[in-house]
Amino acid sequence: QVQVVESGGGLVQPGGSLRLSCATSGSSFNINAVNWYRQAPGQQRELVAAITNGGSTNYADSVKGRFTISRDNAKNTVYLQMNILQPEDTAVYYCYIYTTYDWAWHWGQGTQVTVSS
Repeated sequence: QVQVVESGGGLVQPGGSLRLSCATSGSSFNINAVNWYRQAPGQQRELVAAITNGGSTNYADSVKGRFTISRDNAKNTVYLQMNILQPEDTAVYYCYIYTTYDWAWHWGQGTQVTVSS
């Protein structure tokens, strides 16, 4: 069974940085495409960044220039580098991956990011 594991969340001051990681529970569950979503309390889940198998990226306007999505295929891991974090970035961040293991999308459990002084 494919399991998606996120890490790297935490508490950071405004203007700070965090790097989130997204990996699968086994090397057989290769990561093809990845979308990072976030959901703030009382808000709908929104797409933050995406990366295709070929490395093409896309970002929400609210994070362009501050967030960078990247991948390390050798480690079967995708990262979300978040810089110049603001309180409005506070949310649970979810990794949503597509794997050719079962040709399906899978959600991670989410990791909390809190931006506060």
